[in-house]
Amino acid sequence: MLDDVRRALASVVAVPVTPFDQAGEVDERAYTTLVSRMVSAGVGALTPNGNTGEFYSLSAAELRRVVTLTVEAAGGAAVIAGVGHDAGRAVELATEAARLGAGAVMVHQPVHPYQSEEGWAAYHRAVAEAVPDLGVVCYVRSPLVGAGALGRLVGSCPNVVGVKYAVPDPVRFAELAAEVPEVTWVCGLAESWAPFYWPGGAKGFTSGLAVIAPELSLALLERLRKGDAAGAMDVWRRVKPVEDLRARHSNGNNVSVLKEALAQLGLCRRDVRPPISPLPEPEREEVAVILRSLRLTVGAA
Repeated sequence: MLDDVRRALASVVAVPVTPFDQAGEVDERAYTTLVSRMVSAGVGALTPNGNTGEFYSLSAAELRRVVTLTVEAAGGAAVIAGVGHDAGRAVELATEAARLGAGAVMVHQPVHPYQSEEGWAAYHRAVAEAVPDLGVVCYVRSPLVGAGALGRLVGSCPNVVGVKYAVPDPVRFAELAAEVPEVTWVCGLAESWAPFYWPGGAKGFTSGLAVIAPELSLALLERLRKGDAAGAMDVWRRVKPVEDLRARHSNGNNVSVLKEALAQLGLCRRDVRPPISPLPEPEREEVAVILRSLRLTVGAA
């Protein structure tokens, strides 16, 4: 099973949004449709309850339900469930994910104002030791995490099989990937950065774009795998407007842009939960322009 997770990470790792219905509850039908749409397009790895899925605004019951829905709709795709909060709750979520049928967990960067490198490793070790048969992926968003602590974690917990690296520093990424080659390294900054992390050792990349245009994410992956730098950059230029708009307002638009696009495509509502907010009208129009440029139309599937 761990080798299956390693292979799944070497691909497009899609992070689904969590749609909400008119009453503000998780829209299970819309969520299942979005997952099935990605899997049908060829996406082979899914991370429910990621940041793009509004992890921190979901209740414990909703987190469990989203994992269940993903497992049910995933077909042969790997399910890598997001877990986090304090160490005890991260362990509980990981244990629950294993019970619900996930093949791996992605551990969110600990949310704490004071962190040490060894403390970061201890946090992840607690999760990994609680689910020894489950693959564990570290989500690194801090430059504090270095090869020493990461290497010791991997050495003591063989089920730590991947690193989702989301620090915008391709040089540092390449150094870490070379120093800790035992894991599968994933560009955690999506399509915007994937072509620049690939030469440094990335084998896959995360994607929110895959929720609206999975074919484009997969096209980028194919070109990167073939070493077709020019072709990869052609795809990169096509999708860059989406990623630029998502990154606006210090990434405050990250989820809202995707949900707005999905709403315009007739696939789910645009609703998000605080502290995120829906896009204002001018940015909604920008999304419409982008969708037309990508030849995505209302009701596309």
